[in-house]
Formats: sequence, structure tokens, C-alpha cells
Amino acid sequence: MPYFLAILLSVSLLSGCQSAYYSAMEQVGVHKRDIMVDRVEDANAAQKDAQQQFTSALEGLKALNNFNGGELEAAYNDVNDQYKDTEAAVNKVKDRIAAIEDVADALFDEWNDELALYKSATLKRDSANKLRATKVQYQKMLSAMKRAEQKMEPVLDTLRDNTLYLKHNLNAAAIGSLQGEFNSLQREIQQAIRDMNSAIAESNRFISHLKK
Repeated sequence: MPYFLAILLSVSLLSGCQSAYYSAMEQVGVHKRDIMVDRVEDANAAQKDAQQQFTSALEGLKALNNFNGGELEAAYNDVNDQYKDTEAAVNKVKDRIAAIEDVADALFDEWNDELALYKSATLKRDSANKLRATKVQYQKMLSAMKRAEQKMEPVLDTLRDNTLYLKHNLNAAAIGSLQGEFNSLQREIQQAIRDMNSAIAESNRFISHLKK
């Protein structure tokens, strides 16, 4: 029970910190809608960085496939570095998506609560319609981002497997046995990049909707 209470307290403190952050930003004229746009743009940038890192990881494995002798430790270090960089890129994308979800919850809750403050039925109805439309666009964007995020995991898994295998089987024969992984990784990376491009396109449409 104390452990469960500690988790609840941590979540409450985090939520309180975010609320305080949004309130402080509004005091200087930066509203949740502005923060949302910034965070979506940050997520787009993170996805583009991940695309570049995935391509770099693919080139690293391609170089490993063409290994014709040399320093085996260096070959392992290259694969391990690519794995670590890819893991960092994937985690960054996940963090950016989580940040979007956080501000979206705050924005939509505030928007919905403020509907009760209207005296004009016409303006209230118009605002409610815009809220529904914005939620629809948001869900399209978030779904695209989540699909792209899910496609990143197989890439990371393959790189992790390669790294672990080489770590404990550091010889030329082990490198040869990994050559079959290249085609699989190539397909996974190509699919992940396509899904990230789709997510970025949905993000741009959502940003345009917010700025109308």
C-alpha cells in the first residue's frame, strides 16, 4: 500500500507541475494552443532525426555485411554505437508524443469547461463544433504518430539482437551469421520511415487546423 500511495503522489505532483507550468505560460501570453503547436513541431523534428538515425543504422549493418577482415572489436563498437543512438532517437520520439498528449488533455479539458461560461448560444455552439473538429484532427494525428512509434520497435529489437549476439560471439563467423538480418532490418526501417512521413503529414495538417 505505501508503494501504491507513493506512485499516486508522484503522478499527482507531476500533474500539478504541468498545471503550474501551463498557468505560468498563460501569464506571459503563451496559451495551451501555442504550446501544442510547439510540441507537435518538436515531435516532427524528433521523427526526422529518427529517420536519419535509422538510415545510419542500416548503413552500419550494411558495412558489417561487407566485413572482410579487420578489427572485430571495432566492428562490434560500431554496431553498439548505432544501437545506442537509435534507442535514444526512439525514446526521444516517445517523449515528444507523450508531451503532446499531456498538453492535449489540458487544452481539451479547458476548452470543454469554458463552454459552460458562454451566454451566447450561437457562439457556444460554434465553439463546441470547433472543439469536436479539433479533436477529430488530433486523433488522426495521434493515431499516425502511434503507428510510427510501433514500427520503430522492430528496428530497435533487431539492432539490440545484433549487438547482443556480437558481444558474446565476437568472431568473423558471427558476423557472417548476421548477414541475413540486413534484409529484415531494411524492410523494417523502410516501413518505419513511411509511417513517420505519414505522421509528419498528419501533424502538419493538425497545425494548420489549429492556426485557422
